[in-house]
Amino acid sequence: VQLVESGGGLVQAGGSQRLSCATSGFPFDDYAIAWFRQAPGKEAEGLSCISRTDGRLYYKESVKGRFIISSDNAKKTVFLQMNSLKPGDTAVYTCAAVEGYCSEYQGRYDYWGRGTTVTVSS
Repeated sequence: VQLVESGGGLVQAGGSQRLSCATSGFPFDDYAIAWFRQAPGKEAEGLSCISRTDGRLYYKESVKGRFIISSDNAKKTVFLQMNSLKPGDTAVYTCAAVEGYCSEYQGRYDYWGRGTTVTVSS
């Protein structure tokens, strides 16, 4: 099983970044994929999730309207388009997979990537 994030880097405030989560080794259609992030000195937080089972999308209130989650089913890849980035968005972004439906509980997720770092400069 693998989840591999890419697309992180340095971006100026107000800019955009698209993260990718390439998956393999598990039945993509049976899993929900979520994006989490952890900023330095802070707890990890869930940002967005796409439920492959029913197609529903979920967003943390603080990123609604700025972040968009999507998937390329043929490539078994999930994306997180991040717009209007702020310095407060600086964090390590990680994707995770849970069988069935999205969950707000990190402990329910079966598989995790290693993360990609996004740094937003002011």
